[in-house]
Amino acid sequence: MKTLRRIVNLCLVLTGSSFVSNTGAFADDWPQWMGPNRDNVWRESGIIEKFPEGGPKVLWRTPIAGGYSGPAVAAGKVYVTDYVTPDDVKVDNFDRKEFTGEERIQCLDEATGNVLWSHKYPVKYAISYPSGPRCTPNVEGNRVYTLGAEGNLICLDIANGNLIWSHDLKQDYGTKAALWGYAAHPLIDGDNLLCLAGGKGSHIVAFNKHDGKEVWKSTTSPEQGYSPPTIFKQGGVRQLILLRPDAVSSIDPANGKEYWSIPYEASNGSIIMSPVMVGNYLYVAGYSNRNVLIELDATKPEAKEIWRDKQNIVCPVNVQPILDGNVLYGMDQKGVMRAISIPEGERLWETPAPVGKRAAGSDTAFIVRHEDRYLLFNELGELLFAKLSPEGYTEIDRVKVIDQTNTAFGRDVVWSMPALANKHAYLRNDKEIICVDLAK
Repeated sequence: MKTLRRIVNLCLVLTGSSFVSNTGAFADDWPQWMGPNRDNVWRESGIIEKFPEGGPKVLWRTPIAGGYSGPAVAAGKVYVTDYVTPDDVKVDNFDRKEFTGEERIQCLDEATGNVLWSHKYPVKYAISYPSGPRCTPNVEGNRVYTLGAEGNLICLDIANGNLIWSHDLKQDYGTKAALWGYAAHPLIDGDNLLCLAGGKGSHIVAFNKHDGKEVWKSTTSPEQGYSPPTIFKQGGVRQLILLRPDAVSSIDPANGKEYWSIPYEASNGSIIMSPVMVGNYLYVAGYSNRNVLIELDATKPEAKEIWRDKQNIVCPVNVQPILDGNVLYGMDQKGVMRAISIPEGERLWETPAPVGKRAAGSDTAFIVRHEDRYLLFNELGELLFAKLSPEGYTEIDRVKVIDQTNTAFGRDVVWSMPALANKHAYLRNDKEIICVDLAK
């Protein structure tokens, strides 16, 4: 049973929300995880209403290696990370085993998919699900920042891929990668790059984004966890919310000083989603129906627990849920999509439809809002248009666009978040990255 729980508890890549945009990128770019505002909203117009007969046109295909990280698109270039290894990693490997290879950051021409430059470095994997990196590159100005699955934090010049600075987080902070690797997407905040490092007093570290020097470090946790750092303005101050395996905490993003902390015991250390704010309420959840609703004071940086561990609501294990008004839509650990109201924590509906009629567990469908509908990319390699409302799920159309090249739970899957930019969808598996035309 313990083994089964560990298998189900796959926290690979995907979580969080913060309202920080990158500069130096085109208006319709997708320069970081979950888009320019880290909110999973695609704001372009002129997108097709339904898929054409035979599917949308694939403009180019470029071979790559394994990885769960999504692509980033900025200023005419596409950035993608992968893991090049002679070992066979297409396995349901939930225990730590060693693999040798190189992590690689590639820069592609957005129009053609041609490789413009590549930066690689040797790294030994000793993590579960070792296909490749989990974190989407973050592009700002003339630099791209990446975080590898074993804690290699890299800053490169976008013009040529030359190394500007780097950190080995495990070595620098005396820790090791959590079971599913480093998966919390770093966040740019002003001159700082915020990153979960791990180690005593360094659960989170702020690095100067220009030279990579440590600015501050803060808090101790049993391990890094997988939830990306997120910033909200509440109580008259900016609060950096951290979902640690043992607590939900708030710190000052300027200096790392802790404002408040509420105990939260994540199952198997797995707290995955980035927190969601609805008014004064903060919602977080993870595996085994672990969830908590916290009310943040409107006038000062303080907080109190309202309820926890409600059953049959949205407890994600792979995909960040998305908020629309006071309704949260997300894929639950049981493999179904659910809608819940916040702050009540009431389940409004559930359906297995985004992936299939039967839910196998940890079924994955990434969710992006576009105008009055949603674009989904599921683990079967399908793109879907659908309506989501408090009343239910209504599918508009779906089409197969890319093959499943990895495995989970004995089934073939593709688990990588898309980038949506310049009327295109950029999708990858463990063999290729493709550009799909979605323009009217």
